[in-house]
Amino acid sequence: MVAALLLVGVATIVLAVIWYMQYGKLRKELNKFPGPPAVPVFGNALLLKTDRKEFYQQLQTFCEDYRQKGIFRLWLYEGLPLILVYKPEFCEILLNSSKHIDKASEYRFLHPWLGTGLLTSTGTKWKTRRRMLTPTFHFKILNDFMGVFNDQIDVMMNKLEGKWKNGSFNIFNDITLCALDIICETAMGRTINAQNDDDSDYVKAVYKITELILTRQRSPWYWPDFLFNTIGAGKEHDKLLKILHGFTGKVITEKREEFSKKKADGLTMEDILKNHDDDETSYISREKRLAFLDMLLCSTVEGESLSFLDIREEVDTFMFEGHDTTAAAMSFTMHLIGAHPEVQAKVHKELDEVFGDSNRRATMKDLKSLKYLECVIKEGLRLFPSVPFFGRTTTEDLVIDDVTIPQGTTCILVTFALHMDPIYFPNPEKFDPDRFLQENIKNRHPYCYVPFSAGPRNCIGQKFAMLEEKAMISSILRRYNVKATQKREEMCAIGEIIMRADNGVFVELSPRT
Repeated sequence: MVAALLLVGVATIVLAVIWYMQYGKLRKELNKFPGPPAVPVFGNALLLKTDRKEFYQQLQTFCEDYRQKGIFRLWLYEGLPLILVYKPEFCEILLNSSKHIDKASEYRFLHPWLGTGLLTSTGTKWKTRRRMLTPTFHFKILNDFMGVFNDQIDVMMNKLEGKWKNGSFNIFNDITLCALDIICETAMGRTINAQNDDDSDYVKAVYKITELILTRQRSPWYWPDFLFNTIGAGKEHDKLLKILHGFTGKVITEKREEFSKKKADGLTMEDILKNHDDDETSYISREKRLAFLDMLLCSTVEGESLSFLDIREEVDTFMFEGHDTTAAAMSFTMHLIGAHPEVQAKVHKELDEVFGDSNRRATMKDLKSLKYLECVIKEGLRLFPSVPFFGRTTTEDLVIDDVTIPQGTTCILVTFALHMDPIYFPNPEKFDPDRFLQENIKNRHPYCYVPFSAGPRNCIGQKFAMLEEKAMISSILRRYNVKATQKREEMCAIGEIIMRADNGVFVELSPRT
C-alpha cells in the first residue's frame, strides 16, 4: 500500500514537472508579446473585470495601451493564453489563412441552439456547407427579398408615424423588430408579426437565449454543463431551446411537405433560379417568393438531401446572425446621421436625386444607386462594428511578429480596435463617410477594415445586410429629418457577441418639408 502511494506521488510530481516545463516554454514564448502582468496560477483572471461594461472598457484601454504593437496577450489562467490582434498585417495572417478557420472554443455555447451550422462548424463540414450555401445569396434571390424588405419596412413606417409627434424615442426597438420580421420571412417564408406582437414567445426566446449565452461565455464557473444546469440558468436555457426549435421545426416540416409535391415534378435549384426574373425593378408576390429554407430543401451534399437537423441548424443560424447585427448597425447609423446635419443633408440630396418626390417602393436598382448612403453605413460600421470580435483557434503553429503561437491557441481579432487605427483612419473618432469614397480606399490596407470579417470565412450574408440597411435607412430618411438626442458616449456602446447600445438609441423625427 505504501509502495503504491509512493508510486502515485512520484508519478504526480513527474507529471507536474513535465507540465510546468511545457508551460514554462509556452509562457516564455508568448510573453514576448506585451500584456498586463500575470500572477502564478491565476494569470490575468483576477485582473479582468466581471461587469460587462467595465470589462469592455478595460479591453478598450488594453488595446490603446498596446496600440503601437497591435497585438497583446492575456492569460485567462496559467496555461490558457488569449492572443488579441488588431494590426492589419497581423489580421491578414490570421484571416487570410485557409488553415486557421476553426472558430474559437467559446462559440461552443451556441451549439445547443445552432448546432454546427455555417457559423460554428469547422473543417470539412464548414467547407461543404459554405459551397452549398453560397448560391442561396445569388443576386436573383436577393432581388426577391426586396419585396420582404419593403413589406416589413412599410409596417415600421406606419408605426413611426404614430411616434414622431411624441418627441424623443428609442428607435432601436422599432428597427430591431422590423429586422426580426425581415429575417424570419426571408429565412423561413413565414411571418411572426414581431412589429405588432413583440410579446410573442419566439421573439422573447430569441432575446433571452442570447442574453444567457453571453452570461455563460464570460462566466467560467458556468462553462461545465453540469454547473450551468445546477447552479446556472440551464433549465431556463432548455425551455427556450424548446420554443426556438419547436417553431423552426414546425415550419421546416410544413415546408418539406409543400416542397415534396414540387420535387415530384422534378424541381431543382437551377429551375428555381431560372423561374425568377432578372429585372431589378420587378416585384415578386408573397406567394411566389423564395425563402432561405426553400433553397435548403433544394440543396444536396454529394447527391444526398439535407437532413431535418442539417436544415434546422442553418435556418437557426440565419435567424441568429441575420437580425441582431443589422439592427445594431442601422441604429448606430441613424444616431450618427442625426448627430451630423451636414452628412444628413448629403444623404437627403442623394435620395431626392434617386427618388424625386415620389413615395414609390425602393428597387434593387435604386439601392445600388445610393453610393453616398453606402459610405455612411460603412463609416457607421467602422465606428460601431456589429461584431466587435472574431475568434479563431489555431490549427497548427502560427508565427506572428516572429513569435510562435502554438496549435490550439485562441486568437481574437479585435474589430473595434482595428477600425480605430490612426494610421489608416486619421482622427479615428470622427464620423467621416468620405473615408469610403473610392479615391480614399484604393491605397488602404485590405485588412484594416473588416466589419464582415475577411478571407475564406468572411460573412456570406454581407450583401443581404447592406441591402437591408440601405432599404430601411433610406425609407426613414425619405420621409423624415432625424436628430440625435444623445451624445455618442451616452448610448453606452458595449461589445459582446454583438455591439449593443446599452442605453438605447434615442432620436427625434420630423417630417421633411
